[in-house]
Formats: sequence, C-alpha cells, structure tokens
Amino acid sequence: MPIELDDEELARVVGTLRAAGCVFAEDEAALLLAEAADTSQLAAMVALRAGGEPLELVLGWAEFRGLRIAVEPGVFVPRRRTAFLAELAARFLVSGEIVVDLCCGAGAIGASLLEGVSGIELHAADVSDAAVRCTRQNLAKEIANGTAFVYQGDLDAPLPSTIAGKISALTANVPYVPSAEIPLLPAEAREYEPLTALDGGSDGLDLLRRVAEAAPRWLRTGGRVLVEISDRQQDAATAAFEAAGLEPSVHESEEYFTTVLVGLFR
Repeated sequence: MPIELDDEELARVVGTLRAAGCVFAEDEAALLLAEAADTSQLAAMVALRAGGEPLELVLGWAEFRGLRIAVEPGVFVPRRRTAFLAELAARFLVSGEIVVDLCCGAGAIGASLLEGVSGIELHAADVSDAAVRCTRQNLAKEIANGTAFVYQGDLDAPLPSTIAGKISALTANVPYVPSAEIPLLPAEAREYEPLTALDGGSDGLDLLRRVAEAAPRWLRTGGRVLVEISDRQQDAATAAFEAAGLEPSVHESEEYFTTVLVGLFR
C-alpha cells in the first residue's frame, strides 16, 4: 500500500525531485511512494534519485512492454525504444520455435517474447554477472518450466551446440555508441551503467559485426537476426550483414524513434 503523505509533505518530495532536474517529478514521486515501505525508505530513495541515480535503479525495476523487469546497479537498464526490436522479433515467431537473445542485459527482450508468443524456447546470454543475475530473476518461472535457459559468457560462446542451426530469431541489443561519443551520453548512462553495455568501438559496430559473423552458425534456414542501430549506421551495418551472408532489411519506427536491422538467413 502506498505511503500516505499530506499535501505539504508530497509537495516537498516533488519539489526536491524537480529541483534535481526530474522533468516528470510528480510521476516519479508517485512511483517512489508506491515502492517505499516507509517514510525512511522513501527519503533514502528520493535522495538517491535527486543525486542522479536512474529512477529504474532506485525503484529496482523498469517497465518494458507492460512487464516489470528487475534491475540492479551494474546492469544496462532496458530502454523503451528497444520494444520495437522485441515487437519485430515476435512477428517472426510461432509456437515451438527457438529464440536466442545475446547481450540480454536484464532479460527484457526475452521476457517479453516469452510473454507474447506461447510455446517458444528461449536461450539468453550475457557476459555480465549483474545481467545474468537479473535475467535469471526475471525468467525464474520460465527457467523452472524448462522454457528458458540463461548462460554467462562472451556473445554466443556459452550457447549449447545442440541448438546450432535451429534458431528462428536471434536478437542482440548490442552496444552501438561509438567510443568517442560515450562522454556525450546522459550522466545517468555514463555514471551508472557498465561501459561494456554502451561502447560499440570506433564506429559503434564492433559487436554488431561479431554477431553478424556468428549468426549463420545458429540460425535455421529462414531464421533472422535482429539488432538495434542508429540511423547513421545503416550503410555500414547493412554491409556487415551482407558480408556475413545475411539478407538485410532496415525497419524504422517513428513511435519509438529507433532503427532495427534485420538479417534473413537463406
């Protein structure tokens, strides 16, 4: 049950958040009130948020396609725009198919696919301890049911060889910010999220190229790999997919302000 504050107390919370630069101070105050167990915890949460910590890390969860995805310090916080990648992947899936999610972060894409497409089998992997821990928490029910499997390791290295050539969709929300542009990111990302989840190398496509090269080993004929890119990376990313033997197509969303590159394996 949310903590009840009088008008003056609520105004102080909202004022503190607004003074710290929180544009949606009223909405954030409501979320913090709903999450805090008591006024002491609320004060601590408000102080963290006012100090610049991302709201999702203060709350301990992020909303993604209607799901609450548990997050913790050291994990990449799922972005709203990545919902477009998940929506595209869902369009290519039917019951009984196998999905791989590389660079899975907290497991948001995989969780949303398991929720939206019945009967699929998910294999998720990430190199980060925090990411694997959060993904296992977010997919606990599916792991127990034998419909989700989570691995720790570099890209596709920890995947079992038994699923090679059987994957219908391989999603990979790889880091794609060029190294020189990392200092230009919002402080919430620079200071609170792991560099490995943000830095994509000199042109932002180092990990994308590795995923493209690995994808044909895992995809079935007619399977697809999906990655998020910036619109200015389209030409170079498309070339990387073509070099790996994938048939590329670019999908843009005005609603989510994002671009997804899909590679079809024939």
